[in-house]
Amino acid sequence: MNSLDINQIKQYLPHRYPLLLVDRVLDWESGKTITAIKNVTVNEEFFNGHFPHKPVMPGVLMIEALAQTAALLSFLTEGRKPDENTVVYFVGIDNARFKRPVEPGDQLKMEVEITRRARGIWKYRAVATVDGQVAVEADLMCTMRSAADASQSA
Repeated sequence: MNSLDINQIKQYLPHRYPLLLVDRVLDWESGKTITAIKNVTVNEEFFNGHFPHKPVMPGVLMIEALAQTAALLSFLTEGRKPDENTVVYFVGIDNARFKRPVEPGDQLKMEVEITRRARGIWKYRAVATVDGQVAVEADLMCTMRSAADASQSA
């Protein structure tokens, strides 16, 4: 079983609190799939405003958590860690569907599968569940670029 703890995850993702949204990788298979978790706690910053009377994890952050999981799979597949010049950008998000609210105390189990990789574009099928119920699903597309290349194309 290939697993990663939070310290190992931080070697692959540049994100830090409050935007590091992957707590543990349970398993991964190079070039194929990854399963990771995000423990959702009541002291997450976004719950102060979303919503104080009924805390719900914003959908865009669930998608971001899936994207971070996908980025981890890409770096693990390539057998390399990013450097300060490497960035991973969204290219597209298709077929996103939100099926269930995610609340404090929930554990978001994220499963991402590489569906295609061509000309620097990675495509993934991503699903996040809570207690076996689908919370969000989407098709994601990302690309890896050097920071210098990315700033020139902007």
